[in-house]
Amino acid sequence: MKIGILTSSRADYSQYYPLLLALAKDPFFKVEILAFGSHLSQKHGYTITQILEDKFEVRFRLQTLAEGDDPQSIDTSMSGTIAVFAELWASETFDLVFAFGDRYEMFAACASLVAFGMPMAHIHGGETTTGAIDNVFRHAITQMAQWHFTTTEVYRDKVIQMKGANDGVYNVGALSIDNLYALPLLSMAEFRERFGIDMSVPSILITFHPETIAFSKNELFVEQLIAALRETSGYQFIITMPNADTGGNMVRKKLLQFIDDTEHAIGVESFGTIGYLSCMKYASLMLGNTSSGFLEASFFPKYVINLGTRQSGRILTPNIITCAIEKEKIKQAIKDVPAEPIAAMNLYGDGTAAKRIAAVLKDEVWPRLQKAPANESLHGAQFKTPQ
Repeated sequence: MKIGILTSSRADYSQYYPLLLALAKDPFFKVEILAFGSHLSQKHGYTITQILEDKFEVRFRLQTLAEGDDPQSIDTSMSGTIAVFAELWASETFDLVFAFGDRYEMFAACASLVAFGMPMAHIHGGETTTGAIDNVFRHAITQMAQWHFTTTEVYRDKVIQMKGANDGVYNVGALSIDNLYALPLLSMAEFRERFGIDMSVPSILITFHPETIAFSKNELFVEQLIAALRETSGYQFIITMPNADTGGNMVRKKLLQFIDDTEHAIGVESFGTIGYLSCMKYASLMLGNTSSGFLEASFFPKYVINLGTRQSGRILTPNIITCAIEKEKIKQAIKDVPAEPIAAMNLYGDGTAAKRIAAVLKDEVWPRLQKAPANESLHGAQFKTPQ
């Protein structure tokens, strides 16, 4: 079974990792990675190197990222991505193509695939993030795909509602939880040796992305965050860089200036999967507006101060503290983080998502594809009515 894996950033690749391992171990599957987006951007850490260091071959490397991050540049990037992938699909075929999440460049790659009628599988559908334009792209990819692997039963129900069908929709848990069960995280000493960061010092792990719905307010938002950090003592700040979103360059520039001016602030372009999860494990708390504060942080579990509305609509677990992006409120939220530990959670699965996806592909998807008439797109297939 020939499978294409669309990966556009460090974020989706790190979560694909356990699935790639599971598929690579089984000779039934032939996997080809299609890397594009920020993977090939030097400014964003040229994260294709992480894929190669993990001993995976990258069959296709597609330059699609625009230089700017204003709305026109984002649209230009999407149109360019569609054109680049259209040329690829005209010469390469797959039995199934995997798409992950909700990024605009992922949407563009998927949109270009629809006209070719190749079957598509979507991971992380059914989720809601009303503070980001990603919300629209995620739901659009759900409508394009025929197979769906969600992270909770709540999200499976949402996909069924959107599709009007329950066939091909599976709750398998989150691949990121597979990572946390399986990957050997670094000890504090190993982390310090690799990254030069002492995690025995109380630390806040900070990841702040632009709010792409209210992008005109992003300069104010990042300034409020930085002002709060300037007046917060007792922690070192470990700051990872934002995604390639609308306004991302401005956010990056202001964060880097703060890091340069602040002795106890450390900037990291990309830790890699093991590095980031290890940092999360040892951090005192997390601060920002990243989805990892909802998924991976629930595993440890770790308190998370979730800023603004970018992630609004996600399931709120007891470790999440919602906070407006205002200096005084951020300062107070940091002070109010409870000292007592949080009870363990198991909302996003038991670490067997990759195994479950591989089984579905072999036992259900592949037989179905073999029965489909030649050259017939599955987009028009009639599925069973939801029960």
